[in-house]
Amino acid sequence: MRDPDSELNELDQTGLRRQLRRIDSPQGVEITLTGSGKFLNFSSNDYLGLANHPANRESLKRNIDRYGTGSGASRLVCGSQSPHHELEEKLAALKNAEAALTFGSGFATATGAIPALCEKSDIVILDKLCHASLIDGARLSGAAMRVFPHNDLEKLSSHLSWATDKINADGRILVITESIFSMDGDRAPLKEICELVTPSPALLLVDEAHAFGVIGPQGRGLAAELGLEQQIDLQMGTFSKAAGLSGGYLCGSRNMIDLLVNKARSFIYSTAPPPSLVATISDCLDLIAGSEGDEMRSRLWTNIRAFDRESTSAIVPFIIGENEPALAASQSLQETGYLVPAIRYPTVPRGTARLRITFSAAHQPNQVSRLKQAIATIA
Repeated sequence: MRDPDSELNELDQTGLRRQLRRIDSPQGVEITLTGSGKFLNFSSNDYLGLANHPANRESLKRNIDRYGTGSGASRLVCGSQSPHHELEEKLAALKNAEAALTFGSGFATATGAIPALCEKSDIVILDKLCHASLIDGARLSGAAMRVFPHNDLEKLSSHLSWATDKINADGRILVITESIFSMDGDRAPLKEICELVTPSPALLLVDEAHAFGVIGPQGRGLAAELGLEQQIDLQMGTFSKAAGLSGGYLCGSRNMIDLLVNKARSFIYSTAPPPSLVATISDCLDLIAGSEGDEMRSRLWTNIRAFDRESTSAIVPFIIGENEPALAASQSLQETGYLVPAIRYPTVPRGTARLRITFSAAHQPNQVSRLKQAIATIA
């Protein structure tokens, strides 16, 4: 039997052991770490600054008074309350889809939906840098998996041709990519992927987790920015990033969503998210899609471009390579008042340890410029 102590020692020796940071303040651009003081936070996915925004706070208080704090059961038992249905109707309309289904988290969305759609006789094709939840969902499905190098259209085309020849009449091919990749911050060549997938028998699932709220008209995502919503079978996303709340979603055809209601185990066997939270997400969608959301996106993109004019997302990686230098760089920044954690294997490939810098609409211009100077000193 493996000894946990020896496993932890190995993680220590390779610079891969993680420690939880205890935060004594609300999430925001300024946070307080227990025993360490205040820091400027450039590590959060709170892209619009909504995690502690007065609008979300007041909405949640109001909705707790109206709906209480719990849903009581899974939605197929007695937990499918009116806020769940109203949110899904609003989300489907926003994403130009027939229907939507919400889950407790983005991870639960992927690990529930993919095995519900695919089984051993099917084929899943996905980008090598897809999020762990998408990879785990594909593995849980039992389907044959083919991975193409990151954004490699030629290899994707080859895998599609192979899968089309191999699949039987009742089989299903599912292609999976992200629109904005979570660790590199780069964009998928979504238009070209749609051009490859649309003529084939494959379905296309696009995870918009890091694009939703940030990119496109009304913050609808990269698919909307490129006018590709109708060419994508399944649009996935999360409310835990730009919306500043929690939960995941999938948008698609009515039949596809009905199938997930009946087969997605993470949906069927999980207690439904609290109706008060769901109602607050619905209120937050109005904010994100409205004029205030446009103003937030404008401030966010001003901050991003002040730091890096070439960046196409709110995520800017500073690649260092090996684990120990990345940890040292992160520690150096923390000593000068900035929280920018080192990201290491298995979150990113070996030899690509990095600082993952993220921006928020709530950052002030002088905070961004000071970070830029601090990073230049490390470089």
